[in-house]
Amino acid sequence: MKLGIRLLVILMLMGLLIMPVFGAGSKEASEDDGYIYLALTAPLTGDYAEYGGNFKKSVEMGIDLINASGGVLGKELKVIIGDSKGDPKESANLAQKFTSDKRIVAEIGDFTSTSCLAAQPIYTDAGMAQLSPTSSHPDFAKGSKYSFGIIGTQAGEGPFMAQMTNELGFKKVAVLYINNDWGIVTDKYFSDALGGYGIEVVGRDFYFDGEKDFTAVLTKLKDTAPDMLFIASMYNDGALINKQIEKLGWDVAVLGPGSLYSPKLVELGGDSVEGLYTNVVFHPASPKPEVQAFVKEFEARYSTTPNMFAAVAFDAINIMADAIERAGTTDRGAIRDALAATKNFPSVTGKITFTEVGDVMKEYTRVRVTNGEFKVFVP
Repeated sequence: MKLGIRLLVILMLMGLLIMPVFGAGSKEASEDDGYIYLALTAPLTGDYAEYGGNFKKSVEMGIDLINASGGVLGKELKVIIGDSKGDPKESANLAQKFTSDKRIVAEIGDFTSTSCLAAQPIYTDAGMAQLSPTSSHPDFAKGSKYSFGIIGTQAGEGPFMAQMTNELGFKKVAVLYINNDWGIVTDKYFSDALGGYGIEVVGRDFYFDGEKDFTAVLTKLKDTAPDMLFIASMYNDGALINKQIEKLGWDVAVLGPGSLYSPKLVELGGDSVEGLYTNVVFHPASPKPEVQAFVKEFEARYSTTPNMFAAVAFDAINIMADAIERAGTTDRGAIRDALAATKNFPSVTGKITFTEVGDVMKEYTRVRVTNGEFKVFVP
C-alpha cells in the first residue's frame, strides 16, 4: 500500500525516509508543466506580518519536504504567494487574481476571519477550495462548501476560556475586544459561556483596528472593578494594551484567546505581559514525536522556534497535499470533495476531521507567560 503524503513528510522530518516515494502520475493538472500550483494568501506586511511570515515559512518548508518525498500525483508542488497586508479588500483582490489563474488548483489562507470572509464569495463562485489555517469565526466554514478552517472556532475556544476563568477563581470580568467580525464573535462566545459559571461581566467596550491609545477605554473598564480583564486582540494590540494597563497602575489579571500566543507579544510587551493567560492548540515543548520533528526542522531552517501559527500553516499544506493525492486529480471540485472527506488526519496540532460544515473541533492547552516565556500550566 502506498504511504500517504502526511506519513511521508513525518518520516522525512524524523530522518526515517531515505529514498523518495513517487505517487501515481496524472494528466489532469491545470498546466502540464510538471508542477501543481497552490496559492497562499497571508499578511506579509502590516500589523499582522509576524503571523503571515510564519505562514510563508511553514508552507514553503512543507512543500520542500513533500517535493523531496516525490511530490503529489507525480508532480512537484509550487506556491504563488500574495500579500494581503491584513486588509480584507486586498484579500478579495488576491482571490480574484488566484481564481482567474487556471494553474492554481486551491488556496491556503488568509489569516484573519474578516479577510477570509471577504474573499469567500469569490472562491465559492470559482469553485476553488479555501483552506484557512487560522480563521476561527464560526460562520466562515459554514458560509461556503468551499471554505475550510483547521484551528477550531470561537464556539469551542470561547467556552474553554470561560472554563479557564472559572478554574482560576475570577468572579468579575471586564471585556475589551477589537471591533471586527472576529472580535465581536470572540466576545460573544466567551461572555455567553461565563454565565454558566455564575461569573459576571461588569464592563465591556471595544476599539477599532489601528488604534494605539487605549488609555480612555482602559480607565473606563478599570472603574468597573473587575478582577480579570479579557482582551480579544492580536499580539501587537495585546502588547500595547498591557503596557498601558501597567502605566495606569492597574493591578488586574489578563486573559485572552490564542491570537496572543506569539514571542512578539513578550518582545513588545516586556514585563507588562508577565502572568498573562491564554491557550494554544500547539506548544513546541510537547513531547509528541511529530511535534518535536516539526520543531527541529523549523528551527534548523529558520533559527527560530515555531509557534502555533507556524504549526497550523504546516498542517494546512500537508492536508492540502493529502487531499490532492486522494482526489487523484487536480480538478478544483474534486480537491474540495477530498478535503471535505478528511478524517483523522495526523497533524502536528492533533488529528483533524472536518465537520459537515468544514471546520474542526480542537483540544486546547492552557499557557501563561512566566519569566518571559509561554509555559503550560495547570490551574
